[in-house]
Amino acid sequence: MSSFFIDTNILVYAHDPRDPKRGRQARDILKRLTSNDNGLLSVQCLTEFYRAARWKIREPLSPQEALAQIERFTRSFLVLDLTSAIVLDACRGSGSYQLSIWDALIWATAKLNQVPFVLSEDFQDSMLLEGVRFLNPFADAFDVAALSTT
Repeated sequence: MSSFFIDTNILVYAHDPRDPKRGRQARDILKRLTSNDNGLLSVQCLTEFYRAARWKIREPLSPQEALAQIERFTRSFLVLDLTSAIVLDACRGSGSYQLSIWDALIWATAKLNQVPFVLSEDFQDSMLLEGVRFLNPFADAFDVAALSTT
């Protein structure tokens, strides 16, 4: 079974009431990846989630609520560290592929940890960069059930 890197936007949609449809999809994705034990995060995603959950969503979480949620994420998913090799590859990828440094860090973390899929709305759906395929879990054609079989 393949592994899936979970980008921050999925974590945020699961907690933001502004888009109920995406919120349901995000929660379903997280539930499936937890039950299949094939979801991964990075420390970058956890820090981005904290910032968004505290200041960007409609009903911000308290510091204690945001921390508690991050603790749940760290128990549910393998969390990948950022390393100097990831930063260097992200800088190269940012220049080569015109990615923001933040998106390039997501890509490089997945690539260097041999994670074949990144779930994110921030990249072109089905784009393949050096062995990493980006899937938009909010695209009409996305099949959440495929997370169990891919």
